[in-house]
Amino acid sequence: MRHFDLTGLLVVIGVLTLATVLGWWWRRRDGRIHPVSGDDRPGDVDPDSVPLAALGVRPGLVTLVQFSSAICAPCRATRRLLSEVEGRVDGITVMEIDAERHLDEVRALAIWRSPTVLVVDAEGRIVQRVSGVPGRDELMAALRPLVAGAAR
Repeated sequence: MRHFDLTGLLVVIGVLTLATVLGWWWRRRDGRIHPVSGDDRPGDVDPDSVPLAALGVRPGLVTLVQFSSAICAPCRATRRLLSEVEGRVDGITVMEIDAERHLDEVRALAIWRSPTVLVVDAEGRIVQRVSGVPGRDELMAALRPLVAGAAR
């Protein structure tokens, strides 16, 4: 009986440790802007197969494309943040896409959760993405070189 109690305790400790590590990793990753390159860049696929144009993304401006859903509380915070950034930074536009109504595009662009924001440069390429609510300062810093490049 004593051996069984020790095994159960070790299982509980292992599960709690794993949950703690996964939670820490999730918090470190959530809301961080990640550059998109190589195989992670849906924009490297044939442009006709990527539905950015079908969603209304047009070259010429830096575009922030937010994928959200109706019951997503962090989506509302992200919407407010992106609207604020759009009002403060010239040369960008913001689009909000209902993920539930655009499932084909969501799959093609590898959107796995909401909110997800794609940063599309002035040439129409996805250059950065963030899952979760982005940090204002990090987002502004990420947009500066893109907007400067678009102005040339």
